[in-house]
Amino acid sequence: MADPYRTGTGTWTLWRAVTNPTAPPPAPARASGVPGAGPQQLHRGMTLVATISLFIGTRAAWTTAMASRPAVAGVISVCYASILICAALSLLVRSRRALIRVDAVVLVTAVALVICGYLLDHAGSDEGVLTAQAANGILHGRPVYGQPWPWLFGTPRVGITKTMSGGADYTYGYPPLTALLAAPVHALVHSTAAATLITTAALLVSTVLLWFLLPAPWRPAATAVCLGFGLLPRYAYAGYPAITALALLVPVVVRWPATGEGGRLGSGGVLRAACLGAACAAQQLAWFLAPFLLIGLYAVRRGELGPRRALAVTARYAATAALTFAAANAYFAVEGFSAWLQGVLLPLDQKAILHGQGLMGISYYFTDGSGRLDYYSYGSQLLLLGLLVATLLFVRRLGPALTVLPWVAFYLATRSQDGYFLMMTPLWLAAAATVPAAAFAPAWQPRLPRLTGHRAKTVVAGGLLVPALVCVAIAAASPPPLRMSLLPSFAMHHGRVGVTAIDVRAVNTTGKALTPHFASRTGQGASNWWTIASGPAVLAPHASAEYDVKPAGGFRAMPGGHGPGTYLIAVTGTPMTITTAHIPAAPSAIQ
Repeated sequence: MADPYRTGTGTWTLWRAVTNPTAPPPAPARASGVPGAGPQQLHRGMTLVATISLFIGTRAAWTTAMASRPAVAGVISVCYASILICAALSLLVRSRRALIRVDAVVLVTAVALVICGYLLDHAGSDEGVLTAQAANGILHGRPVYGQPWPWLFGTPRVGITKTMSGGADYTYGYPPLTALLAAPVHALVHSTAAATLITTAALLVSTVLLWFLLPAPWRPAATAVCLGFGLLPRYAYAGYPAITALALLVPVVVRWPATGEGGRLGSGGVLRAACLGAACAAQQLAWFLAPFLLIGLYAVRRGELGPRRALAVTARYAATAALTFAAANAYFAVEGFSAWLQGVLLPLDQKAILHGQGLMGISYYFTDGSGRLDYYSYGSQLLLLGLLVATLLFVRRLGPALTVLPWVAFYLATRSQDGYFLMMTPLWLAAAATVPAAAFAPAWQPRLPRLTGHRAKTVVAGGLLVPALVCVAIAAASPPPLRMSLLPSFAMHHGRVGVTAIDVRAVNTTGKALTPHFASRTGQGASNWWTIASGPAVLAPHASAEYDVKPAGGFRAMPGGHGPGTYLIAVTGTPMTITTAHIPAAPSAIQ
């Protein structure tokens, strides 16, 4: 019987044979029960970590369930027992096979907890609501793209993506695959749960698939990363189409350097290419991974087959992916090409308001603003291009990190929220477990004249990133375009002090006409747009003007005590700029 530690690890043996053909074959595995045949301590540790990760968020789910769904709370209590038993067994079992069975129980427990979480929370966020509405449109033969659905928004749970031009996006801005999958479910469910059910099911299926595809000692990590830490289930419950894309990318990434071996894609290679195309038809994040995969695949195959055959197999792989993407999008493109194209490109060119944990926070949170926010976007694009070129030039070195590199560019973008990073983390794990560095030893790299030594290569790789860093420096160092002084009007409402209006004197310090839009923020995030009661819509170059702006609803509560201050921001869409001014505290007589 095959050793479970060697199941799914043929790639390791293959690359060892390629790189060191004179090495003696590995010794046969000892039978269970013989000293030395027990599970590795590292495997025990990974199983224990996966088990511990199931505690995260479980108490909150149990508390919620006890108040609304006692039966679900009972299942969660049983899961607690399973966690405790698995934790003990992970340290007690004596054979590899027994530890693998413990890993399977941990996976089943995690799946049960995710299903319980879905039963408690499946209403979805803005992405899930939009996807469900798109599914409803598909069912009834209505256009999906270019159709504003403002009635879907307005509740605290369903946020609005505001744009720097003073508006908001109420349309569907994702490729259609998740909505297509949700359409038959929506025919039965008639709610946002149709979309969240698809994404939650996609997460569970991808987790189980990844678990079986990984070598045995890595399987607990799949449970922890996909389900245990509670990060990805949250996005699945919200209905994020990116979870569908993740599920489709798992088989693409696992042992991806083996794709096209010998110059033939075979059924496995065709399936991987189709999954890549389908992932691109589910959410735009897959688009950023695709070029890195194609570069890596061509380099590995060229080292094996030569340039012509490598190009042919890579072209067949790319064509299969492209045809799959086209098949999923064909109906919508034919129905209204312009609306479809604008819809699938919307997240890339919508100029959404600043948000995230990346470098844009320098201008949003830590300074008074910037008159050149566009340079953050330029920096992000240049960094992505630089990483692609670096991957081409140094694939033997960067190949193992190929599933991580695409997301680095988002750290420089004006929208750099952590979801862009963490939603694809299972792919990092898949590559770490199944794509050894030895896979890239024979890969082709272009020869650069007069470039020898690690130091010279490091200089070249660093030089590819310099343009992006220069753009970020320009954006961060740029002063705000407006000079604002504020005179707020305060009032009491339900025992709270707040602002009812602000007189703003604004001076345009630039040589460009600006169209400012006002909002407030306390900490991260911005309020709904304030109303401009008086003042010019366009502020001429080097001109000054008086604005009377009022918060949405006529009242903006001010935080009390020593909490974060409240700021008034003025943003423009073309060019992208932001100016921030602190709103003074209310007079003591009002407080």
